[in-house]
Amino acid sequence: MSRRLTEKQQQFLEFLRGYARRTGGWPTYRELIDQFGYRSPNSVTQNLEALYRKGLLVRDDGGYRFVEDSGGAPRGIPIRGIISAGRLQEAVEEQLGTITLEMLFPNLERIFAIRVSGTSMIGADIHDGDYVLLMDDDIPNGGIGAVLYNGETSLKKVYYDEGGLRLEPANSEYSDILIRPDVFEEVRVLGRYVGHVNRGGIFRRTTGRA
Repeated sequence: MSRRLTEKQQQFLEFLRGYARRTGGWPTYRELIDQFGYRSPNSVTQNLEALYRKGLLVRDDGGYRFVEDSGGAPRGIPIRGIISAGRLQEAVEEQLGTITLEMLFPNLERIFAIRVSGTSMIGADIHDGDYVLLMDDDIPNGGIGAVLYNGETSLKKVYYDEGGLRLEPANSEYSDILIRPDVFEEVRVLGRYVGHVNRGGIFRRTTGRA
């Protein structure tokens, strides 16, 4: 299998890698179209397929990803020893395995990510461009979660009461969204907020269920 790339394919691959290094994620079709001035999404697909055929990307139900990010042992942060938090003692350096996402999120198989667009949740330290981590679970009263209503998705604090469902933003510039009880069947819970990811790192919610 030849891995020789055209100049345009090389530029496309370099953009993907640079984007992944900066954000930890994958660019959208719209971002790729804007970056390279393509006329349609087909051009994005053609480049992805070319990199796939040349063995530089792999593909599964979750989409494309880099070959080095697939298979093998779980990647994580190496644990290189033990350090005293009490009296001074001799440093102990040894390989103690890695800290993986499975350790941070025991229910990892039920967690998925959605990228945030907008600033309605900045009071909860969730900013535009962050990747919010959601668990396939019900949202407790007053908890943060994602819902689908009237064909639109929203990340908000969710409150249940006799007056209906109230979606409260964490930004005073935005208004609450009120949903009457008789349209509850039109509301679909997408997931319960368990943390978010940005260039600063991984942030877990600090209270309630993990």
